[in-house]
Amino acid sequence: MSDEAFSFNLAETVVKWVDVGIFVLNKNFEVQLWNNFMAHHSGRPSEDVVGKNLFDAFPELPRQWFTKKVNTVFLLNNFAFISWENRPYLFRFAHNRPITGGADHMYQNCMLLPLKAEQGKPEAVCVMVFDATDTAIAQNLLKEALEAISEISNRDGLTGIYNRRYLEGRLASEYDRMRRYGGTFSVILFDLDFFKKVNDTHGHLAGDKVLIEIAARVKDKLRSSDVLGRYGGEEFMLILPETHLDGARIFAERLREAIELEPVIFDNTTIPVTVSMGVTEHRADMPGYASLIHQSDLALYASKAAGRNRVTCYEPALEKLAAEGKH
Repeated sequence: MSDEAFSFNLAETVVKWVDVGIFVLNKNFEVQLWNNFMAHHSGRPSEDVVGKNLFDAFPELPRQWFTKKVNTVFLLNNFAFISWENRPYLFRFAHNRPITGGADHMYQNCMLLPLKAEQGKPEAVCVMVFDATDTAIAQNLLKEALEAISEISNRDGLTGIYNRRYLEGRLASEYDRMRRYGGTFSVILFDLDFFKKVNDTHGHLAGDKVLIEIAARVKDKLRSSDVLGRYGGEEFMLILPETHLDGARIFAERLREAIELEPVIFDNTTIPVTVSMGVTEHRADMPGYASLIHQSDLALYASKAAGRNRVTCYEPALEKLAAEGKH
């Protein structure tokens, strides 16, 4: 056997048995070569596929998208790479990893190579399909872990709702969104009345129970777009996207009434709970999101000064009262 014949047989053997999918398409998308990897994972042997149009043999393939990719290789006479991160797979093949990895198909990287004739123009395209499942599973698990860590860092350890850091970040985002696109949103800041008395009378475990219970009850009444967080101590904040002041006031009043009507039960002891609330709305002339915190805080303390267990909406007159120390 000549060296040339030996090299050809060796290359043919490698292509046939390599643990990479390899198939070749001509300009009519007819399959010219179909190696063992493709045969094994597709369940279609070479003799059943070679000579047929790829899309006739596999009508489930993304025809428009893949046709464009292959034609671009023919046109530019250059290779193309498709990452699993952009498109998880070309062929929906099964994989042999444990189901605990969370992948229900083989993730694939694909490389498309022009096969040139003697005159240098592509006459066919070789498609190589690489099993990227291990990499994809590892990266997805890492992403999930980082998202879980991020989520934990945004949560209040006692109540499970968002913490102050997240609330301020979300306020900043909502403020910036309003500046760009217009619209409005409202903020409710509320505080549990005489909470120190709860701790002093019933103990800190009872105080914790009250905080947890109130957070859960309020959360149950929110829309999916609303944001609830513990701003500090016994103080909570609500961010209500696409909500005007009147709507926020009505909602706050309903919350206040619901909290008052249902006391918290702890260790067979009934603990009455009321809240004072301050409401404000984003306005285009606000210099920053901190203005929302300031205004809702002024309105909250106006509620406290007026006897607690009530809702107060911000108005400019509260600035003068605060300056004079009247609440």
